[in-house]
Amino acid sequence: MSTSKQSPQKHTRLEDIQAMVIGTMIIALAINLFSQVGLLTGGTAGLAFIIQYSSPLTFGQAFFLINLPFYILAIVHFGWEFTLKTFCAVFCLSLFSDLTPMLLSFESVNPFYASIAGGFLMGVGFLMLFRHNASLGGINILARYIAEKYGVSMGKFQMVIDCGIVLLSVFVVDYWLIIISFIGAFALNLIITVNHKPGRYMGNI
Repeated sequence: MSTSKQSPQKHTRLEDIQAMVIGTMIIALAINLFSQVGLLTGGTAGLAFIIQYSSPLTFGQAFFLINLPFYILAIVHFGWEFTLKTFCAVFCLSLFSDLTPMLLSFESVNPFYASIAGGFLMGVGFLMLFRHNASLGGINILARYIAEKYGVSMGKFQMVIDCGIVLLSVFVVDYWLIIISFIGAFALNLIITVNHKPGRYMGNI
């Protein structure tokens, strides 16, 4: 009996596209839950929420525009495949987050429920993207570059950025909603921490 291990199969293009579309649709639903009650999240999406709450731009428009400068960094340091996948993911999320309110409306949403359910949904969507070597760009690209270039922890860098975003948000969002938003951040990171571990997933990213 052979004891050799099978090599993990590489994802096909169709599988990559499927994960990108479904993953961003799930995240877009979470974004609309957050938007319904005025919640926030971290990273580039957090900046997009602040712009949405304080300007005529929609979340999708703001998110797409914020990401544009980071693609140059991604191309130079991480290659075309990662960059193209990230661009497609950002485009899909921008599109779906603006389309979802036209197709689905919420009469009433409890902020605590929106925070927990939205955080879980975001976590699931992120997992799908991570496992197909894609991301939602922006600050994640910058954090990855700084980690590889200067040895700075991605988590610590991201935490500093997220704290800055929270400080900015006090000018446009009620402090109580900011506190509730931390519950959503915990729910999101719980999903990723429990499910995104080396060796657990056999697909090749």
